[in-house]
Amino acid sequence: MKMMFIGAAHEVTGSCHYLNACGKHILIDYGMEQGVNIYENAPLPVEAPLIDYVFLTHAHVDHSGLLPLLYAKGFRGQIFMTEPSANLCSIMLRDCAHIQMQEAEWKSRKAKRSSDIQYQEPIYTMEDADGTIRRIVPCSYDQIIDICDGIKIRFTDVGHLLGSASIEVWLTEENESRKIVFSGDIGNFDQPLLKNPGFTKEADYVVMETT
Repeated sequence: MKMMFIGAAHEVTGSCHYLNACGKHILIDYGMEQGVNIYENAPLPVEAPLIDYVFLTHAHVDHSGLLPLLYAKGFRGQIFMTEPSANLCSIMLRDCAHIQMQEAEWKSRKAKRSSDIQYQEPIYTMEDADGTIRRIVPCSYDQIIDICDGIKIRFTDVGHLLGSASIEVWLTEENESRKIVFSGDIGNFDQPLLKNPGFTKEADYVVMETT
């Protein structure tokens, strides 16, 4: 098992973790950096077509916003998330693609008027967003899901956003088992529409989103 922190290290957007286990290449979230980009995210250690699975904690763009870019670069694996997250991503990823295309068009119009500005392509298109949405596997909360030989996951409601979850990941390699929990963003108690955050009782390792 190997783990690498790709994004949201030193900063709070662009969340992404890479996990190599049971012969599979896995991403937990693949978010877009927002605001001033002080720290460069690490590049993915493998090419996009080699990524087998993405486990998504929730639909906010700083956790999901680069999934269409992953698709544009050749990813054709499965993206596991809760059913409410799937519904939100079908809206938010298309909206994000629309924004990328609008911004690229605006910058390209400026480029025609100034030799100092380069023509710009959008980082991904609506077709990439649609392709990404087709890779989504909606899941229920609190259900243990067999991903493949040696890998199981479970989504726990953490009350940050409709569909938001911590993800429990059980890994078994060479007769050794470990449990890693990816917290995602954890919400507050007594919020309208959202359940109070659930608790995870045990883990070998916890990867915590925190400010």
